Amino acid sequence: MDLNTVETVLRPRTRCQLPVWREGDACLAGGTWLFSEPQPGTRRLVDLVSLGWPPHAIGAEGLTLAATCTLAQLDRLDLPPAWSAAPLIGQCCRALLGSFKIWNTATVGGNLCLALPAGPMTALAVALDAHCTIWSADGAERDLPATDFVLGPRRNALRPGEILRSLRFSPEALARRTAFRRISLSPAGRSGALLIGTRHADGTIALTVTAAVRRPIRLAFDALPNDANLATALATAIPEALYYDDVHGRPDWRRHVTGLLALEIRDALKEGDRCI
Repeated sequence: MDLNTVETVLRPRTRCQLPVWREGDACLAGGTWLFSEPQPGTRRLVDLVSLGWPPHAIGAEGLTLAATCTLAQLDRLDLPPAWSAAPLIGQCCRALLGSFKIWNTATVGGNLCLALPAGPMTALAVALDAHCTIWSADGAERDLPATDFVLGPRRNALRPGEILRSLRFSPEALARRTAFRRISLSPAGRSGALLIGTRHADGTIALTVTAAVRRPIRLAFDALPNDANLATALATAIPEALYYDDVHGRPDWRRHVTGLLALEIRDALKEGDRCI
């Protein structure tokens, strides 16, 4: 879609060329959402892709993803065998249903910053305890856990003038066992509930709930919970008002399937040694 209110497109090559933020600015990465509907309040686009960030880096400190890394680049990653959570990356990529054109354009950072409940990159980042590196308008930067980044539908923790630079995943998080479950109202529909379970080396369990809720919810357990404890934990952590309501699912349905998928994940983490 043509954005006929846009007057200027800036393509900074270095951080020092990033402009002072002003009303009407929008960051452009993949643009798959930005160009999908009218943006009447947007006057200037700041093209982050022109900064030339390497899409990803793998090293002793884990995995770093640039905010401009595309889903296609992420899905093609060849990760160390010790990182047993690696299949989870492909599962989350495929939770964003789209053509190869979308996959080659949509970015990890764009999906996270858009902060839609069904954003699969949000689910991936929260489930694996990713940390966000955020560049501030004054040239400084801050670190924020991914669990605190998405605040609600279309609301994130970025302050005016800040941009998301990268996501960092530790080797410990990438070595966890994982289980993934997703459901939608139709085979090619947007996620109505997306849950990820992880089991740490010490036996502790974490359950991440997204898509069904307005913001990501993460529950922690010292060991595999029984049915009653799991149901109680979900009811305590997710009040009725937190379940999302849109054309992709009613709150009562989302609550019901969240409970079912949580049980499936608990059972999947009981046995096996791979991402399920």
